Amino acid sequence: MIYQFPEGFYWGTATAAYQIEGAANERGRKKSVWDTFSATPGRIKDGNTGDVACDHYHRYQEDIKLMAQLGLKHYRFSIAWSRIIPDGRGSVNEEGVDFYKRLVDCLLEHGITPHATLYHWDTPQALDDLYGSWQNRQIASDYADYVTAVVSRLGSRINHWMTLNETICFTHMSYDVNQEPPHAPGKRLNSQKEVWQTSHHALLAHGMGCQAIRAASPVPCKVALVDNFTVTVPINESPVNVEAAKKAFHTYGQNGGVIFPALTGAYSPAILELLGENAPDIQPGDLEIIYQPLDAIGLNIYSGVYVRAADNKLGYEFLDFPKTYPKMYMPWLYILPESIYWAIRHVSETLGRNDLPVFITENGCAAEDEVNSNGEVIDTDRIVYLRAYLKSVHRAIAEGYPLRGYFLWTLMDNFEWSWGYSRRFGIVYTDYETQKRIPKASAEWYAECIRQNRVV
Repeated sequence: MIYQFPEGFYWGTATAAYQIEGAANERGRKKSVWDTFSATPGRIKDGNTGDVACDHYHRYQEDIKLMAQLGLKHYRFSIAWSRIIPDGRGSVNEEGVDFYKRLVDCLLEHGITPHATLYHWDTPQALDDLYGSWQNRQIASDYADYVTAVVSRLGSRINHWMTLNETICFTHMSYDVNQEPPHAPGKRLNSQKEVWQTSHHALLAHGMGCQAIRAASPVPCKVALVDNFTVTVPINESPVNVEAAKKAFHTYGQNGGVIFPALTGAYSPAILELLGENAPDIQPGDLEIIYQPLDAIGLNIYSGVYVRAADNKLGYEFLDFPKTYPKMYMPWLYILPESIYWAIRHVSETLGRNDLPVFITENGCAAEDEVNSNGEVIDTDRIVYLRAYLKSVHRAIAEGYPLRGYFLWTLMDNFEWSWGYSRRFGIVYTDYETQKRIPKASAEWYAECIRQNRVV
């Protein structure tokens, strides 16, 4: 079978500011919560920080040239709030804005369309000091002001905007009640209700951010939200197991309280029943703010969970992975290619939004990459992973689901959050000592997919 993609399909890669930029203290940038977290002993593997990362701030031109050589036509990157408004609120740092102007101009010169994520976890530290970041409702207004500052200045160059990246990672994974946050800046809260309040505040920020983008953009633009909902995959596609997977989607992880309000205007009744008194306080008018019209939904999909029908109160059960189940080089990265198909299908069928174009805004894997004696990185394991997932993506398109593009995570190895530099997700190898870039075998493979517009 030839897995041909439709004409005009978006092939891209994605990155995030804190993971690649470096230049942590240059030209007016102040600390984000990730700078503070990285500098805290014991938080990051090997004591690393993002102070230099891939030094993309100084090397963006060569990185963009490399993208162009690979045939990439679309690039998703994030803008650092603490470069634009270093104190989180108040005066705009025009030098920070200028960096992104140069970056975007360089992309456009190489025929690459910019897709900007306005928030990828790096809240200005000043706002955390002032009122506890996402614990406080005030952050939604401050975020909207930041969005206005960015879009009014960059909106003539960028017309694809994304509000927030992976809400649960900077709320529920940052403010847990059962453990000290292992993954992200934040603190241990006293109740599940307080944790759910943080994601509700993020949803408000998303809604107000959408309004701010549309009000500030000097040209017509597209607005999306990027979410990493947990994908429920039927163990086999019998009607009862398909139904079980759709039902389970409401209550697994935080799905019912994040993607449901954003795309349907209401929390899933199933999650509210499950939460009971731990459900967040929702003020009058909140859901109207959250439920903004969107031009697309971006999905970050790496894995999922198997579900089957069960003779219990819920009608379904989640299944553990067996000990020998294959996974890539992260504890959670079980290889489940169907997850990407089911993510797309859940948007159309479980969430009832078959009107909404979908982009895979992240998909990729960490592998134990090594440079061989010829100076090459032959990451055939990554190619196997990506090929399987892209075939699953193709299935969704073949069945008529409105998928428009795919952004591979990630362009180059970078600061992998709490894992520091010990995990490599890139299709380009980064030698952190020299900052040399070495395209891996997967980069050549992906370039060929782009060239032929199909899975090769």
